[in-house]
Amino acid sequence: MKREYSAGAIIYKNGREGMRFLFLIKEDGDCDVPKGHIEKGEGSESAALREVKEETGLSISLIRHFSVWTSYFFRQEGETIFKKVHFFAARARSTKIRISYEHKGYAWLGLRDALKRIRYDDLKEVIEKAYSYISRYEAMERLNNEYAKIPKALGSWSLSCRFVPGEGPLDAQIMLIGQAPGRFEDARLRPFVGRSGMLLDSLLGSAGIRRESAYITSVVQFFPPENRMPTQKEINACLPFLKRQIEIIKPEVLLLMGNVASGAVAGISNVQKSHGTIAERLGSKCLITFHPAAALRFRSTKELMEGDMKLLMGLMPRFQPAKHTKKRGRVGI
Repeated sequence: MKREYSAGAIIYKNGREGMRFLFLIKEDGDCDVPKGHIEKGEGSESAALREVKEETGLSISLIRHFSVWTSYFFRQEGETIFKKVHFFAARARSTKIRISYEHKGYAWLGLRDALKRIRYDDLKEVIEKAYSYISRYEAMERLNNEYAKIPKALGSWSLSCRFVPGEGPLDAQIMLIGQAPGRFEDARLRPFVGRSGMLLDSLLGSAGIRRESAYITSVVQFFPPENRMPTQKEINACLPFLKRQIEIIKPEVLLLMGNVASGAVAGISNVQKSHGTIAERLGSKCLITFHPAAALRFRSTKELMEGDMKLLMGLMPRFQPAKHTKKRGRVGI
């Protein structure tokens, strides 16, 4: 059986009428999104960017961590073909569309109208997933913009004014929460990228979890000078933002690393006594463990943290393979 691989992007914009998706109209009136064959030596992302440019004239930047595969069968010239398509998402920076010769027009459609006009179930599922993820993306972007301004809003502020945003998929099943950024994180504006981050990556790997599949952040997302402990006042100022981040992501599991994280989220302030404890907080299962920085200093702590990671494996939902909708008689790419 012949196999084909394509890539494309769900393009959206926001306006007075809410979120709208860009669809290209074919000669038969069918609605589709920009997509096309992955050329030899080309990756999915570069293929999606190229196809969007060729079919719409738009230059886009893909939203990180949104990635959906779909597949279907179709017949062409008497041959059955198995097609796999890798979809990404992007916000349109311009609404000036220049369609290719393959299409007769385009339309910006809201979710409800889009689902009515799309013919194929697999594309409907992709659009629904994109809508859900983009809604979280927009909410997190607004929240982070607000959070980044609190040093000026509060007036009295002794932490760094450089906001270190959380990192990872906004639909992650696990969320890792530490104390606060260190100097490496402050310099690179990314969480857990220093020595503690390297150890954390290793510990996650031992539990069969890729860093890229988790959302990683801290209770306080501003570097405390000289790497001191955040004060209770600073924690109180930042905690509402963390709780709103949790509400957006809705993780199955929260890994609370260190006394600050376990105390702020679960009300458990003595990790030495309570590590390995599992509690229900904020709609998630919380696992209490040590901060990786402590595991770097003490071998015994690292061994205890490794044991906690085995508990984490038991808490993680099992990933199910994506179900693909099979279609017969589907045409085009």
